[in-house]
Amino acid sequence: MFASVHVIGTGRAGGAIAGRLRERGLRLTSGRDADPAAELVILAVPDASIPEVAQRVAAGRWIAHVSGATRLDALDPHQRRFSVHPLQTLSTERGPEQLDGAWAAIGAETDAARERARWLATTLGLRAFEVADDDRTLYHAGAVIAGNFLVTLYRAASRLMAETGAPPEALVPLMSRTIDNGFALTGPIARGDWSTVEAHLRALEERAPDLVPLYRALAEATRP
Repeated sequence: MFASVHVIGTGRAGGAIAGRLRERGLRLTSGRDADPAAELVILAVPDASIPEVAQRVAAGRWIAHVSGATRLDALDPHQRRFSVHPLQTLSTERGPEQLDGAWAAIGAETDAARERARWLATTLGLRAFEVADDDRTLYHAGAVIAGNFLVTLYRAASRLMAETGAPPEALVPLMSRTIDNGFALTGPIARGDWSTVEAHLRALEERAPDLVPLYRALAEATRP
C-alpha cells in the first residue's frame, strides 16, 4: 500500500517501527523534517509535540501518529490521517522483534484511512483493533494499568522481598505463571482469608508503612 515511509522520532517506538519497516523492504527515511517523496509520514514523537510536528509536514500526503491517548485532530490540518498504537512496552535495547505478536489500537475517520491503518499494523507484525477517538483516553488508562503499574507492583513486592532477605528475582516466575494461568486469582483474598490480609497490613504498618495505602486499595479492588 505504501512503498516509502518517513519516520519522525527515533525513540523506543520510532526505533522499533523504523526497524520493522526496513525489514519489510520499504524505502525508509527518518529525521526531523519529512522526506517530500515519502508517501506516509509517521510521527513517533511525545504526545504533546504531535500537533506542532504535524503542522510542519506538508499537506497532501498520508500522516499517522503512534500515540495511545492522542486524538486524530492532533494531526490537523491533515485530512488523510490515521493512528496505530502498538500495545506493547518497547525498549531501545531491543529491535523490531519486540513488536511480534502484540496488538495495536488503530484510529481512523474514513474507510481509506482505516484500510491503511490496518495495513500498517499488519506490516509491523501487530494485530489490529479499532478504538474510537472518544475512547482513546480510557483505552490508554487500561494500557497504563496493565503495563506501567505492573512495574510499580514489582518494585513494591521486591522491596518487601529484599527486606526479608528473599531474592526479588524469585517473584518473576510467580508473576509469569499468573499470566500463563489466565490471571486466575489465588491466595488469601481468593480464599476469603481476611485474617491473613490483616496480618499483612500489620506487618506493613511496622516495616513499610508507605505501602499500606497501596496494599489496602489493591486488596479492596481484588475482593471478589
